[in-house]
Amino acid sequence: MSVLDWLFGAAGEVPRGYCLNWRPDLVALHAASDTIMAISYFALPLGILWLLRHRLGVMRERRALAWMIAAVVLLCGLDHVLEVVGIWKPIYGLQGVAKAVTAIASGLTVALLWPMLPMLVRLPSPRALADANERLRREVAAHESTLRELEAARRELESRVIERTRELSLVKARFETALRGAKVYVFSQDADLRYSWIYSPHGDVAEMLGRTDEDILASPEHEAVIEAKRRVLESGTPEDCEVSFIMPQSRALFALHIDPTFGADRAIDGVMCAAIDISRIRSLESEQRRLTEELGTALQRYETALHGSNVTVYTQDRDLRYTSVSGPMLGLDVDEIVGQTDDDILPDDSREGIVALKREVLLAGQPRDSEARIERGSTVRWYDFHIEPLRDVTGEIVGLTCAAVDITERKEGEAHLRLLMRELTHRSKNLLAVIQAMARQTGRHAGTIEAFLEQFSARLQALAASHDLLIQESWYGALLTELVRTQLGHYLDREGSQVTAEGPAILLKPEAAQSLGLALHELSTNAAKFGALSVPTGRVNIAWRRLPPTEGFGAEIIWTESGGPPVRKPERQGFGSLVIERNLARSLDADVELAFPPEGVRCRIVIPLTQFATSR
Repeated sequence: MSVLDWLFGAAGEVPRGYCLNWRPDLVALHAASDTIMAISYFALPLGILWLLRHRLGVMRERRALAWMIAAVVLLCGLDHVLEVVGIWKPIYGLQGVAKAVTAIASGLTVALLWPMLPMLVRLPSPRALADANERLRREVAAHESTLRELEAARRELESRVIERTRELSLVKARFETALRGAKVYVFSQDADLRYSWIYSPHGDVAEMLGRTDEDILASPEHEAVIEAKRRVLESGTPEDCEVSFIMPQSRALFALHIDPTFGADRAIDGVMCAAIDISRIRSLESEQRRLTEELGTALQRYETALHGSNVTVYTQDRDLRYTSVSGPMLGLDVDEIVGQTDDDILPDDSREGIVALKREVLLAGQPRDSEARIERGSTVRWYDFHIEPLRDVTGEIVGLTCAAVDITERKEGEAHLRLLMRELTHRSKNLLAVIQAMARQTGRHAGTIEAFLEQFSARLQALAASHDLLIQESWYGALLTELVRTQLGHYLDREGSQVTAEGPAILLKPEAAQSLGLALHELSTNAAKFGALSVPTGRVNIAWRRLPPTEGFGAEIIWTESGGPPVRKPERQGFGSLVIERNLARSLDADVELAFPPEGVRCRIVIPLTQFATSR
């Protein structure tokens, strides 16, 4: 009997198709049950194989056990397939072999499984697995939340990076614009002072990279610059210096600031420098010095002009508080005026009009002129005010600038001129009366027309000389010294003069000067015709003095002749005697003594203090 016959039961004692004698329903039940069990046993290994394929992390011994279990289940399925086939065709030998193989595989599986039972017992329960799964889900959710937060943070960081990059670009652009506008060059050099990086407002510096100062700067300049950079490399202390550099357009002057740079080991590895073009600044400084000198000269001239004039320039703010004054004013020093207001320094009776005028200028913004009389104590001053609005750079009115011209002398001159005009009318009438009387008296005592004309002309000239002297002094009066010189100047100016005159300075009123001038003319004329001046040996001495209080004040004038011909008292009184004795006594209320001693004429005139003029 062959092996195949044995396997398929050909040599067995059980007849073929022994189950066919069974009840059909039992055969169907057996066939269906074995078929379903065979399908199940075939499906289980497929599931195990699928699990092994997708669970690559299972330990090696577990993978072997799984393969063994899959093989046992597969063999069990094969047994059931053979059972179904054996219902119709008995194959006992093949079934026996299959069961033997299945038994061996089952034993090996149990042998592998038994040592693992403690470990399998310790495996988590489904509840524990569910809790673990829940924890894993929460962790996964937490990780997902973290991932979302990280993603949001990443997006925010990217946004910030973009924004900072934009800001950095803007700052860099502004920085470069500022450097270009300020003409600032920034560069770095290594320890050998070779240029490693350069920023230039003009951009054309590529040829400088890798070169040194000896290659770029002229000989007189590079030595000092290199020495300064070497000191910074050695000491680590920043330094500043100036260096001249030849630019394509012209020579430029730079202010150089040198800082040390440090490497990762904090050792000095080079220098960083900033060079600022100060050529324009130096030019402006030179121009400023020149303008300052010119301004100082102009200011000095301005102050000199103000000091030499009666003009005071001052400024006030909108509250009329004095902020500057060019000099003393209103009898007050500069320190007493600055910081004060018009209410503080102007008298009450003069303040209202001046303040109203200044307020009008502040309101209207137009210059104004006005004259004002300011009385402080016993002093009266007149000022011509020119007031203008003071504006700032925007054109806004911030105060006043004023020029006050002291016109007190002009006002006094005008008042004196009006007085002179009134006096002129009065004096003209008096002068005409004097001339008429002089003509009448001259004609009475003159024998001929020629003598009348000569005497009358001389007396008119003497009167005119006194008037000329008064006009020179603006009709305030005449000094006695000048009056004597006016009437006897042709004798005093001669070489070896016969006339001497001496005495203090006495200022006489116009009426006194006019009358005394005629008297001196008559005395000199008489001396020239009949007295001391008619001979070379004669002398005339004119002396005057102020009288002390014990003698009644006033002035005493003494005319003394000597060395001339013997003098006799005239038999009749002439015009000269009338002018001297009567006219002086009547017009000046003077005491006159006219004597004719033989040795010479002597005349003593005492003028009262009331005929003295006060100095201007």
